[in-house]
Amino acid sequence: MSSPKQGLRANALGLVDVVGQSVANIGPSLTPAINIALIAGWAGDGSWLSFAVATVGMLFVAGNIAVLSRRHTLSGSYFLYVARTFGPLAGLVTGWLLIGAYLMTGVAIAMGFVIFLNHLLQALGLAQAMPPPAAVFAVFVAATGAAAFRSVNFSARFGLVLEFVSIAILVAMTIAVVAHRGMVIDTRQFDFSRFNVGGVMTSLTFAVFCFVGFESAATLAGETRDPGRNVPLAITTSVLATGFFFIAMAYMMVMGFDDDTRKIADSQSPLTELARRAGLSSLSVVLYLSALISSCACLLASLNAVSRLLFSMARYGLLPDALARVHPGSRAPTVALGVSLAGILGLGLAMLMAGVFGAFEAAGALATFGFLVIYLLICLAAPLDQRKAGTLGLHHVVASLGGVAAMAFVLVGSVYPVPPWPQRLLPYLFMVYALLGVAWFYRVLRRNPGLGPRLVENLEA
Repeated sequence: MSSPKQGLRANALGLVDVVGQSVANIGPSLTPAINIALIAGWAGDGSWLSFAVATVGMLFVAGNIAVLSRRHTLSGSYFLYVARTFGPLAGLVTGWLLIGAYLMTGVAIAMGFVIFLNHLLQALGLAQAMPPPAAVFAVFVAATGAAAFRSVNFSARFGLVLEFVSIAILVAMTIAVVAHRGMVIDTRQFDFSRFNVGGVMTSLTFAVFCFVGFESAATLAGETRDPGRNVPLAITTSVLATGFFFIAMAYMMVMGFDDDTRKIADSQSPLTELARRAGLSSLSVVLYLSALISSCACLLASLNAVSRLLFSMARYGLLPDALARVHPGSRAPTVALGVSLAGILGLGLAMLMAGVFGAFEAAGALATFGFLVIYLLICLAAPLDQRKAGTLGLHHVVASLGGVAAMAFVLVGSVYPVPPWPQRLLPYLFMVYALLGVAWFYRVLRRNPGLGPRLVENLEA
């Protein structure tokens, strides 16, 4: 039995655990395995620059989130951050966008798992043994979901261990590439006259997607020890560490392909080709095994984040009470986890009609649009929140302006230059989803006038 009023387990997570949540939700080792092919196809030799720009932008955003998470230590925090600054409707739409963003992230991760398993079987000479993609997708989501129903500290630490193993394998591969080349400097990647500026701008949407999830430590604030310290530290640390990793991996992979970025973009399995060029073909099996491991960690972290968001919104009476139920033993929000799993399964199986890679690309882009708008709202809300508290400083204003400029730049770059078909449709599909949320929650607030004050005054239902 579960109680609709029982809370999550307080003080269950330490600094290592919340760092693990953010790092695992980012899934750093997934980027070299699949995202780099998309980014290299657009940005070419400027792939590392795309990640550098994204890293700077995300550091600004992380600074604003850190400010808010230090003052408001709440589960499912983001819709509350915005609601208390811009009003209940803006907060509820933020929650709506974040739910969609995390679900689409889960779909993209699970599609990535299908792709990596296919590459692994090909490397083993067992391509004919690949099960139907829909079956792999469903089994992977269900199996990972089973781990999410354990205690939250188990989920966070398990995800961190999996991601650490995966990153260690990729670092070893990078060292092998450098040793094979016999040098670290690749002058062609610093020749800015060769860069396709429009391609770099277009690639920023997916470069930012590589970071999404870094903010998810804040969704576990209600279960974290000393959240005012540990959550902001986890958020900024995860962005800085993974940003450096992405820049280095993009640079090394382009160098490993002898600056032929078109071959990276066209490669069905870029890590296998990179291993072959480094004279380490046998390592390709281990590389894709690491990507499979990272997929598990990343999906687990996404499930933790979206379920806590659903739980928190239900506690405020914004969603059905059943979503606020927790297991008396593990104190996990079991109903919210079940709904999250069902959402990822349903969306993913429907999107498979576009093919595995097409579904991965579409889900990743749609998730990124949601996160971009949320990050933009957070960057606007942070200095206003500090002003209300009487602690506004120049550094808060600088961080806000930097984050707003970075997110606006990426949003513009996602629609101009106009992306190829069918990617050009994705921003408009996202707008439809956002407008549905506005209409729905406007109606909810009109019918239940007490909900708005409850959000602003921090009164759970």
